[in-house]
Amino acid sequence: MIPLVKLSKVAVVATLTLSLSANAVEAPKRIDVGQLSKRVEDVVVPLPNEVFGALNKLGGVNWKEYVRSEKSGNFKERPRIALLLGTVIADGFIAVQAEDAPAVKDIGQRVLGLAKGIGVGNSITPHAKAITEAADKRNWPTVRQELDRTQNSVQQAMNEMRDEKLSHLVSLGGWLRGTEVLTAVVNKRFSADGAELLHQPDLLTYFQERLQGMPEFNSKLLQEIQTALGEVRPLIDTGTAPITPEAVKRINEITTRVDEAIVTKNP
Repeated sequence: MIPLVKLSKVAVVATLTLSLSANAVEAPKRIDVGQLSKRVEDVVVPLPNEVFGALNKLGGVNWKEYVRSEKSGNFKERPRIALLLGTVIADGFIAVQAEDAPAVKDIGQRVLGLAKGIGVGNSITPHAKAITEAADKRNWPTVRQELDRTQNSVQQAMNEMRDEKLSHLVSLGGWLRGTEVLTAVVNKRFSADGAELLHQPDLLTYFQERLQGMPEFNSKLLQEIQTALGEVRPLIDTGTAPITPEAVKRINEITTRVDEAIVTKNP
């Protein structure tokens, strides 16, 4: 996927944390997240295809366990909708990896509804239709491609509307959901190489700084997320020391708490 504007380069990749390649890569003897990343604006951005392909090769993942069927509440606040949109797109990639056609089709419609809620529905209507048609045919590479295009179109529409801050929240929602699932997978079958995939301190800083630049939203939920990112930082910003099983478990607890807040709590 080709990012559309300079600021959205991190956003596009971060939101797609659960994007998985159709052809898994060979697992290296040791996973170095720096080798599975690219640098954008001095931020190390994990490349999801390589990261999750490597993780899958380390032990195999039953992705059906992580498909989320429950739906979120109906919210009117645009920051909340943006966060939800990111989490639902991430859920879409999980459902694709699990080859769960009904879930994919449902998620496609939820993405469309949320996009309409922040004024960018027209830009992704064709993608939602294509996702449904491809899921019916079990054409998973095409579904992945259309999810990529959906995210791309959302980012373009938001930037054209000068809604870059909402664009960052879409990215943040996806990153939180992706990190929740990544830690759940690694926690279930711990390996030092799998845990190393969580070493993303620069990306965490990026999100913390973007949240600090949104005082006008004055949201308890965003404050809670900012606090949670502060809790996560010492667990993943370990320098050359390995990320421990206890840290993986704690990160999962924090991101699960925040994800539940995004889906259920009042702003």
